[in-house]
Amino acid sequence: MMSTDPGRPDGAPDPLSGTAEGAGAIPTDVAVPSAVLPPIPTPRPPDRRGGPVLAVAVLLVAVIGAGALFMAGFQLGRRTLEEPGTPATLENEFKPFWDTWRAVTELYALEDVDRKVLIEGAIRGLIEAVGDPYSSYLTADEFRDTLQDISGEFEGIGAEIGTVDAARNTVDCTEFGPDCRLVIVSPLEGSPARKAGLRPGDIVVAVDGKSIDGLSPDQARDRIRGKKGTDVVLTIDREGKAPFDVTITRDVIISREVVAEDLADGSVGYIRINGFSEHAADQFVAAVEEDVAAGRTRIIVDLRGNPGGYITAAREVASAFIGSGAVYWQEDADGVQTATSALPDGAATDLSIRVVLLIDRGSASASEIVAGALQDTGRATLVGEKSYGKGTVQTWTDLGEYGGFRLTIAKWLTPDKRWIHNVGIEPDVPVAVPSDTPAGEDPVLEKALEILAAPAAARTGLAKAA
Repeated sequence: MMSTDPGRPDGAPDPLSGTAEGAGAIPTDVAVPSAVLPPIPTPRPPDRRGGPVLAVAVLLVAVIGAGALFMAGFQLGRRTLEEPGTPATLENEFKPFWDTWRAVTELYALEDVDRKVLIEGAIRGLIEAVGDPYSSYLTADEFRDTLQDISGEFEGIGAEIGTVDAARNTVDCTEFGPDCRLVIVSPLEGSPARKAGLRPGDIVVAVDGKSIDGLSPDQARDRIRGKKGTDVVLTIDREGKAPFDVTITRDVIISREVVAEDLADGSVGYIRINGFSEHAADQFVAAVEEDVAAGRTRIIVDLRGNPGGYITAAREVASAFIGSGAVYWQEDADGVQTATSALPDGAATDLSIRVVLLIDRGSASASEIVAGALQDTGRATLVGEKSYGKGTVQTWTDLGEYGGFRLTIAKWLTPDKRWIHNVGIEPDVPVAVPSDTPAGEDPVLEKALEILAAPAAARTGLAKAA
């Protein structure tokens, strides 16, 4: 039961207060700088015991751009306890809202009004009225799914999927049908998909007996995903065989966000990061440690097309190369600037280890935190195209059954206190990539190898990272 307020009808929940009934708790341990953030659970059931509930804010840097969500770091915020209700000092300002609430809930004549929908609409309108493209309201499902994606974990079968045409040639398509088919690109190592016998090139015809024709790739993916321990039946079209069914028991899957290999006859370490979950940071650090242990003194870090993730992961990645000092600064609403320093004992802080970092227009947020840190400290040479330009921090607040919202609450700055928002980071060595670049050629990677003085023969036929 929510407390009431003199400024609104008795018993009406306040959609504008600092807390909400049933606000879900997201566990965290950020007191220790090196703590790895835990997986994000689904919101807990509403608290029916009465009284105000602790709301949990989740800090991250997020941007909506070109139809995609870019994250520039992620922190769990402080728990706050606010007295629910309209503050006495704001009663006059809120009177028009409550007059409107009373009119809609008591006088609207065409049909019954769903109060939950009204509350969600009020919250959505409040956030949208700020006019910030990086602040928005999300439904409970959207909030849960987005945080799950950011965490680097999801529940499903563990297979990378793509789209092909009827001849099994890779294509970009938006709706499955005769000339757009869902293909298994690669079952992840140790995943339920691998254990069930799925192979690269398998075509998924149906899910649980229902054709996927007419679905978008995202819709088909969501149909395949599901709770750990539940089964999904995929109808598979494999070359040379009649279609057959495969039953797969879903599990918790850790996304593969880091690809590591050695180039130039093993003398150059190459590490590509596709996202910044806590798992990606762990995988990246392990890859750097392996390169150092192998005696490699030249490392290429590829952040092209990386939309970001946890801010703590960005700190951990940058700290692999920066021994001390600020990785980034954060400036709050009052203009107070706070430095976040590098973590100790980085594997490649020895200045004899040369680093080249690759960026492009798709390198955003957490990628830019790393790029800015390595550029300002002189720890790496940046090669490629100017980055996206995202320099704000959002707080994500879980409102339980009422969804949640993200709100811009700070700026982040590079170690030299550059604010790259809407500006981006200029590479030290610009390299344009023509639209007609032949498949298999990578002029940015070629330039990186040239800077590191890799043997010319080693640059022939380099495989593209994926």
